[in-house]
Amino acid sequence: MNARVVVAGALCERGRLLAARRSAPPEFAGRWELPGGKVEPGESPEGALVRELREELGVVAEPVERIPGEWPLGPGCVLQVWTARLISGQPRPLEDHDELRWLAVGELDAVDWLPQDRPAVREVVRRLPWDDPEGARG
Repeated sequence: MNARVVVAGALCERGRLLAARRSAPPEFAGRWELPGGKVEPGESPEGALVRELREELGVVAEPVERIPGEWPLGPGCVLQVWTARLISGQPRPLEDHDELRWLAVGELDAVDWLPQDRPAVREVVRRLPWDDPEGARG
């Protein structure tokens, strides 16, 4: 049986990564994650990421590159992460989150990441052009 896939987006803008603080469910409330959600039947992971970021943050985003690897979330469920570019909108915590923060590379340890997001964030740090102003939205 294939594992259920949960996708998350590593949104980076002006050298900062977007982190989202969970407000639900209670066991995750107050912890931080890369925003995203479950891939629905018949949906591509990239399509799910676009939909989830629209629902959770009110933005239009474009998946750029899948971060190699996947991380277990529980029985039969895995996390896959993509770097993503904001196309339009300003992120707001609409569903399942009560706060968003843009974190510079030196600030990533300032929040209490969910355990499954920690290795993904480490991979993102290795791959994103943190000092590249060309990656910044105008």
